[in-house]
Amino acid sequence: MGLLAHTSLRIAERAGSRRGLEALGGMPIGALRSTWHHVDDLRIHTRVSAQPVPGRAWSVVLLHGLVASSTYMVPTAMGLAPYFRVYAPDLPGFGRSEKPRRPLDVAGLADSLAAWMDEAGLEHPAIVAHSSGCQFAVDFASRYPERRGPLVLLGPSLDTKQRGTPAQVLRRLVDGVREPASLGVILAQDYRTFGFLRALRAVRSARQDVPTGKLPLIHTPVLVARGEKDRVVPRAQAEALVRSLPQGRLAEVPGAGHTLNFNSPEAVVKLIRRYLYELEARGEAHP
Repeated sequence: MGLLAHTSLRIAERAGSRRGLEALGGMPIGALRSTWHHVDDLRIHTRVSAQPVPGRAWSVVLLHGLVASSTYMVPTAMGLAPYFRVYAPDLPGFGRSEKPRRPLDVAGLADSLAAWMDEAGLEHPAIVAHSSGCQFAVDFASRYPERRGPLVLLGPSLDTKQRGTPAQVLRRLVDGVREPASLGVILAQDYRTFGFLRALRAVRSARQDVPTGKLPLIHTPVLVARGEKDRVVPRAQAEALVRSLPQGRLAEVPGAGHTLNFNSPEAVVKLIRRYLYELEARGEAHP
């Protein structure tokens, strides 16, 4: 791991420890470790919870967005690790994972997710995705119905027609001002690792995807969560998304911006725990 990548990870870990301990009343925060799998001849990096969780526990997969890596998911991963078996992969081409010759499109990334799950021994994990990473989760859930568990879509930017428009860019800039400065350091490293030209191709490819047409095909429980101050995903857009889902539900995190998994990990951890435990109690899903 290079110096800049190491610095980014330390920043994310400090954010997780500080915010998690304050919000969870001194409860222990889980450590993460790196592991590697071979998927389609590529070496794939994954952050996993380092300590086993006693008893029956959910497996939870955290999916990053476009160009980003699993690093900015670390605060939420650390908060979830004492309660669940946590996996935060860098999908092919992202973060510390090897790059395919050309960036994979949304369907290719969803297929890689399925292949990675096979290598990791995961059958029906709960999937928690953020922003454009929700496109990967939606495509996966719509085409692999036998593999899907519950979904949690954090700040789902699924309106691909608006991506890259002046209005959308302005909303992202306004939202970015509200985010912690440390997030900018992490994402700058991720963008540097991914590469500018590859990022342009990836964004162009993602815009060709039509995730809204796949939503009615998803019959697993789905929690859509947005930050109250999210300028990227307005509340009306999130409400419309929920109406398109057979088993959708909307939650809002007070005071949080778009990257709520980083700026409000304690609230996100509580939301996920409550949702998965409720599903289990009602018999709608099982670890």
